[in-house]
Amino acid sequence: METVRFVKSAVRPDQYPVHPEPEVALVGRSNVGKSSLINALAGRRNVAKVSGQPGRTQTINFYSTPEGVWLVDLPGYGYAAVPKRVQSRFGPMIETYLEGREQLIAVLLILDARHGPTALDLDMKEWLVHMGLPSVAVATKWDKLKRSEQARRRKEMESALGWQVIPFSATKGLGRNDLRALLRGWARDADRRA
Repeated sequence: METVRFVKSAVRPDQYPVHPEPEVALVGRSNVGKSSLINALAGRRNVAKVSGQPGRTQTINFYSTPEGVWLVDLPGYGYAAVPKRVQSRFGPMIETYLEGREQLIAVLLILDARHGPTALDLDMKEWLVHMGLPSVAVATKWDKLKRSEQARRRKEMESALGWQVIPFSATKGLGRNDLRALLRGWARDADRRA
C-alpha cells in the first residue's frame, strides 16, 4: 500500500467520487488515530492530515490504494469541545454514508488502546452489526500501553466488543501487515461477489 493516495473530500453523496472499487470505512471517536493509521498504511506521513486537536476531520475523505479497495476516513464522533452545530452535522453525514454507499463493503472501528471501547464505540458497534456490515476493531496507539498490559487489554477489548481486535501502532508499524492482509481479503471477497 505504499501508494495510498488522497482523492477527494466530501460532505454530501453528490460529492462522493465515482469509481467501481469497493470501500472500507474508518469510524471512531475523535482523535483515535484514523488519519495516522492511513499514513502508516501509506508509508508516508502526509497522505492524511493529522491534528493533535480532536474534531479536525469534518469531511469524509476518500483514499485509493493499490490493493483495489478505497479507504474512507469518516469524521470522528463524540468530542465535546466541537461546537454542537458542527457535531450535529457529523451524525447525519456518517449515517448517510454508511447506510447509502453502494461501494461500502466493510468497516474498521478504530479505538484508542489506552481507553478501550467507550459507550459511544459500543453503540457504533451495535449499529454496524444491525446494518450487517463486516467489521473489525483496530486498537491504535498500542505502543502507548506497557508491554505487561497488552494481553489483558486485548482480551478486555475483544470481550467487550465480541470482535477480533487488531493491535496497531502507527509509529512502530505494529499491525500494519495484518491490516493490509485484511483489506486485500475484503477486496478479493468483493471481487468474487461482483
